[in-house]
Amino acid sequence: MSAVSAVPAVSTTIDTTSATGGWTPSSWRSKPALQLPTYPDAEALAAAQDELRALPPLVTSREILSLKEQLAEAQEGKRFLLQGGDCAETFAECNSETITNRLKVLLQMSLVLVHGLKLPVVRVGRFAGQYAKPRSADTETKGDVTLPSYRGDIVNSPEFTAQARTPDPRRMIKAHARSAMTMNFVRSLVDGGFADLHHPEFWGLGWVDQSPDAAEYQKMVSGIGDAVRFTEILVGRKMQSLSRVSFYTSHEALLLPYEEAQTRQVPRADGWFNLSTHFPWIGMRTADLNGAHLEYFRGINNPIAVKVGPSVTPDQLLRVIDALNPNDEPGRLGLIHRMGADQIAAKLPALLEAVKREGRRVLWICDAMHGNTESTSNGYKTRRFANIRSEIEQAFDIHQVAGTRLGGVHLEMTGENVTECLGGARALTELDLQRAYRTTVDPRLNYEQSLEIAMLIVKKRGVIDA
Repeated sequence: MSAVSAVPAVSTTIDTTSATGGWTPSSWRSKPALQLPTYPDAEALAAAQDELRALPPLVTSREILSLKEQLAEAQEGKRFLLQGGDCAETFAECNSETITNRLKVLLQMSLVLVHGLKLPVVRVGRFAGQYAKPRSADTETKGDVTLPSYRGDIVNSPEFTAQARTPDPRRMIKAHARSAMTMNFVRSLVDGGFADLHHPEFWGLGWVDQSPDAAEYQKMVSGIGDAVRFTEILVGRKMQSLSRVSFYTSHEALLLPYEEAQTRQVPRADGWFNLSTHFPWIGMRTADLNGAHLEYFRGINNPIAVKVGPSVTPDQLLRVIDALNPNDEPGRLGLIHRMGADQIAAKLPALLEAVKREGRRVLWICDAMHGNTESTSNGYKTRRFANIRSEIEQAFDIHQVAGTRLGGVHLEMTGENVTECLGGARALTELDLQRAYRTTVDPRLNYEQSLEIAMLIVKKRGVIDA
């Protein structure tokens, strides 16, 4: 078989025109497509897509529309978005311990935010689908051997062999299965009372008993438990609504053949929904106005987001907003700025001013991770906690001056005891990185550092609101 890209000439998707100006789930194929792998077998790719179209969806349109309503409230300052999880999921980490710890850290951070901000928190996990990753180069060279870059488990394997690095479309089926398993387990935990506010003490992670923030967190937990019990005494009944919380999924919708195969129409709802996730986003590398990813995103009914880097101009951003949310629909569009601590003060204000001047409804979200990546002298890709903290603090200040609202944060983090980001309360150094550096792509905050960020947000928001 001859090699083909991920954009076959013939699509088996029904070519039904939607209300979005000639859009179909496959119309992205007529546009330049970046960051897609080259599959060696076109027939195998088409067969995998056909199999995906027949599999059950991972989420429902009702859940998607519920999230859109909550994000619209976040735009108005009535909620705060916490979006976080792994930089890239792996098939090997689809196990109960990893999923449980990931859920615990999101719950604990959201508890801090709810308690401190006095606002409901929209919990969105980077999980159950975050298997694809963009790369700065199509190939990787070691010695005199050059192979395709590792693009996430949904595409190929990280091992540096020709067989492992060859893109395999059957991996899309594996990714769907593991996403389904992850979602099923998360739903079972939440529905089973795992997130019960009557017992937030059950959310602990054993290895963080000595965390510098542990005492403050435990005091907060006790206060919430007492408040819940006191309220129930007053009303004379148990508050069942506190026994579970809502969780939503998100991932970068990078691998368009996979996303297309999961895009469907549903009964009693207009338009098309990407049913592989609740909240897909476009990465900075694929946010070309004339590119395939914007073409795909403009036609789905999910709430969506776009990463905004320091090279984006106000005019470019306004054109992207016009393309993705021409009707200015509430809750539809999030803008995730990821400037870096050293550039945010110079680059963000003009963008805020332009969007505010045009009166466009967006949810501003701060990604303080991706603009602060660096390499250490001993060869590790890392991020400094001080820079992550600085970018978040600056973001709140810049939004306040501009008269706009920072409505959420977007973080790469894990519930595992990793040492991937420098600094934090334990002052991790370059020597600490080799102790527990486990990421396959980008460095993540560990539990302690994540909890520090949550408490920072509460303190910073409190100062601004005072």
